[in-house]
Amino acid sequence: MGDGGQQLHEWAFGDDERGRAVLAESQRRAGASITGRRTYDLSIPWWGPDGPGGPVRTPTFIVPHRPPEGVPEGGVYTFAASPEDAVAQARAVAGGKDVDIFSPGIGQQALRAGLVDEVRIHLVPVLLGAGTRLFGDIGHDHIQLKITEVIEEPKATHLRYAVVRS
Repeated sequence: MGDGGQQLHEWAFGDDERGRAVLAESQRRAGASITGRRTYDLSIPWWGPDGPGGPVRTPTFIVPHRPPEGVPEGGVYTFAASPEDAVAQARAVAGGKDVDIFSPGIGQQALRAGLVDEVRIHLVPVLLGAGTRLFGDIGHDHIQLKITEVIEEPKATHLRYAVVRS
């Protein structure tokens, strides 16, 4: 995220109750999560063995080109061969709860494969100068979305969309 990129997460831990409530609801609904290797590498110092769900210890599936060394002992991490494999494994352990994807590249691949039911965006009022675009490579077909929720607070606007199937 570069210098100052952590401001993308300030809404979740700031003074505004609405941001903290959005985070708590997301953690309550999540039964598993998926991310790519880069996000894993950058986040593991904060996540530690408990993963992005913290003390909830949400099973987390990583889609790497090659597994990292030094995976935290007793961690919640499983390494999957592909985004499709990660989604299948995550759904199997999620117990009917949500499977969150924390990676633009993996999210784009899952969208193209028709594996995403909902898109949640936490829109923070900052334009970053570099990085992977969230929807930079979703294929040539349009993916129709239906807005289901909007929550506004000072540090972010939280948007939820259902993916409309044809």
